[in-house]
Amino acid sequence: MLNALRQIFRKPEKVGRIAHVPQGERWYVIGDIHGRLDLLQALQEAIEADDAACAPANSTVVFLGDLVDRGPDSAGVIKLARSWGKTRKVRYLAGNHEEMFLESFEDKEVLRHFLRHGGRETVLSYGLKRKEYNRMQIAEVQKAMHKIVPQKHRDFLAAFEDMIVVGDYVLVHAGINPKRPVEEQKRKDLLWIRERFLDHAEPFSHVVVHGHTIFEEVEDTGDRVGIDTGAFRTGVLTALVLEGDSRRRIQAFEAEDGSIAVRKQD
Repeated sequence: MLNALRQIFRKPEKVGRIAHVPQGERWYVIGDIHGRLDLLQALQEAIEADDAACAPANSTVVFLGDLVDRGPDSAGVIKLARSWGKTRKVRYLAGNHEEMFLESFEDKEVLRHFLRHGGRETVLSYGLKRKEYNRMQIAEVQKAMHKIVPQKHRDFLAAFEDMIVVGDYVLVHAGINPKRPVEEQKRKDLLWIRERFLDHAEPFSHVVVHGHTIFEEVEDTGDRVGIDTGAFRTGVLTALVLEGDSRRRIQAFEAEDGSIAVRKQD
């Protein structure tokens, strides 16, 4: 009898939210790369192989922001991201680290903040020697950046989008302000928000796919999917694949022997 009563009065289990992308489309959404060119190269190869092996579709690759900083080769990541967009459909979302990088060329206070949060590695990836960098004052670093960072890289980053809406999904770098509808979001929130978004318990109008906050594993709550798996720290770079009402994952990761491997998860 007691067990029967428990079955009657127990709380219903949360039903997973079903979201769709338009029919005939396939989206590969790549999380925060942070200068890990080696992981991106492996993931690029895996995405192209996956796309070729699947049924024909209008496929799009999306970079979710934070291509730069912290890892060893931000310059190489930017170069690959640009070149990939010349051979297939690729869209790019701005992250807070791209914003800091661009503002650092003119604002010395932003530059100080940028260098403390992974920007030093970005500057060094453009060929500035570490010993030379260590001798520089902030104004000298800024002057060197103007010289060594190609204008085409700066223009490329400056053209990144803030948000992409596709079917029942919204793709952003950091998240959305729960108090504003999708069409009224502010750039600052899209690039920087954290707790107000992550702690929001009610459903959003769309399923939000985001990076910015590191999770050891992809965090899929049903209403949002966090795919920043900390590439620069954990050695795992994630792509979320959206097609129809399904979502699956492709990850490039560091194997125990130091090589880069790939795994797929449905």
